[in-house]
Amino acid sequence: MMSQNNVLKGVFLVALGATTYGMLATFVKMAYCEGYTTAEVTTSQFIYGITGILLINLFQRIKNKNQAVKATPKNIFSLMLAGTSLGMTSLFYYLAVKYIPVSIGIVLLMQTVWMGVLLEMILEKKLPSKQKVIAVFIVLFGTVLATNLINSDIKLDWRGLAWGIMAAASFTTTMFTANRVATEISSAQRSLYMLLGGSIIVFSFAFVTQVTPFNLEIFLKWGIVLSLFGTIIPPMLMNIGFPLTGIGLGSIVSALELPVSVMMAYILLNEKVIFSQWVGIVLIILAIIIMNVNFKSKK
Repeated sequence: MMSQNNVLKGVFLVALGATTYGMLATFVKMAYCEGYTTAEVTTSQFIYGITGILLINLFQRIKNKNQAVKATPKNIFSLMLAGTSLGMTSLFYYLAVKYIPVSIGIVLLMQTVWMGVLLEMILEKKLPSKQKVIAVFIVLFGTVLATNLINSDIKLDWRGLAWGIMAAASFTTTMFTANRVATEISSAQRSLYMLLGGSIIVFSFAFVTQVTPFNLEIFLKWGIVLSLFGTIIPPMLMNIGFPLTGIGLGSIVSALELPVSVMMAYILLNEKVIFSQWVGIVLIILAIIIMNVNFKSKK
């Protein structure tokens, strides 16, 4: 009974984390509508994010009386290097939703499903299972419907599509490294060093692209919201929830991010989402379920 309660707790935490992250792109788009730049949005998010995770680390250190495993210089370097892909994911995703609707941007980010299968095949040098191949084809078909590509009247900005695919590629790298690098130290420490690595990318981008004076009002207006919904709440909830649910169930529950993101864009940004797009979104979620459910009967 206790283990069942733990799984339910894990499902709730992962669902809450995914829902929170699903709201993020809509807030980014709203910040854009107020005239803020991608550099201002990402910089404020990462500065507040690092501050928040630093405070969480400090609280944990006091609570555990410094008993926790400390990161070695090698751990720190590896995590910061892995974190650069985290910074790229934020940048590419936010640049994508600048040019295309949020509902399309989140669908492009979900291409991590087939990119993950491809990366796994390259790294492990073995062909994916039939189950994964079927899931990949469902994702691709679902993407055609969800991005409304079959409607010839719709003209999507190629810059948004390119940034969206690049966001999915860097997110795939982040997911792979996050589960393999320095797993012996606390998730709060790992989050901190990955954020520091990501901030190098974000701050470099801001330095190169910000031609107008930096609008410090972003820190009062959107910075806290973006850091809570993007860099603090989702990773923490998922880091606690995933060990309780297991990767398979956790991945299925985290797919909630997709419908939540589309619903938020529909309600707050008045983005038009037609029936065939909803069918595509359901197909992508179905593919994630197929990929993570064990269909082999127990002997």
